[in-house]
Amino acid sequence: MIEPNLTEFGTVLIFILGAITFVSVGLIAASIIRPKKPNYEKLTTYESGEETIGTAWGQFNIKFYIVAIIFLLFEVEIIYLFPWAVIFGDQELIQGTDYTWAWFAITEMFIFIFILALGLAYAWRKGYLDWVKPVNRASDFKSPIPTEAYQKYRD
Repeated sequence: MIEPNLTEFGTVLIFILGAITFVSVGLIAASIIRPKKPNYEKLTTYESGEETIGTAWGQFNIKFYIVAIIFLLFEVEIIYLFPWAVIFGDQELIQGTDYTWAWFAITEMFIFIFILALGLAYAWRKGYLDWVKPVNRASDFKSPIPTEAYQKYRD
């Protein structure tokens, strides 16, 4: 049997060097091939095709930030729940510890979920999850089409 000369770290190093080489060659080839014709439109800031107004230091509603943080918190919860479920499903480990492992794991997970539920209840109580509801106002638009023309579509 042939023994490899590289260790596992050497194999990883070769893959990393290959990836860096691949990306570098791609970027250099793209810079050589692409057309270089700058004009006013290409050099302007793109913002949905509209002219920018004001500075980038505008204020935004902090609720967007809070909701994003709460979303990330519950996404991180999934990262912890999945490996727990995989380990908790190991029948040999549970029976090998005379079900002590099962009780420990389930208690630990309920404490974890309880702490997260407390955090959610706190955010809900503080009103971080409430959105400003739009106010329905009557329109002052007068349609030239009579109201009776819409009757056959309403029924």
